[in-house]
Amino acid sequence: MWTGQNRWSSDMEPMGEINVTPLVDVMLVLLIIFMVTAPLLTQGVNVDLPDTAAQELNQNVEPLVISIQRDGAIYLQHQRIIEDQLVPKILAIRHNKPNIPIYIRGDAKVYYEHIARIMALLEKAGVRQIGLVTELHSH
Repeated sequence: MWTGQNRWSSDMEPMGEINVTPLVDVMLVLLIIFMVTAPLLTQGVNVDLPDTAAQELNQNVEPLVISIQRDGAIYLQHQRIIEDQLVPKILAIRHNKPNIPIYIRGDAKVYYEHIARIMALLEKAGVRQIGLVTELHSH
């Protein structure tokens, strides 16, 4: 029954704290989602890399990756380009970052002619060191 009192009793004061448990739950779910999807985003162009027994290179600088698909299509990072665009783009990128490492990811079934042509274009652009990306194959 209501007694007509318009005052709060000491045990009915409004709580002045924020419950952070639901926030922590949501953040953990988001963290798990990003951890699962991050490797999928860095996959890039789909090529079937050749196997090798060489060791992995550990570098802190993100390299410039040129991918060559089985049909000879060329990608600079994730963007498809034609051969005529490769030298000007490499020169522009190396103007800003002269020591950026450059790697070629050639499909295992691509003709060597395509790889050699890209390497010749990179030499024309002044690139002296090129890395060939392979998959680590352990016996």
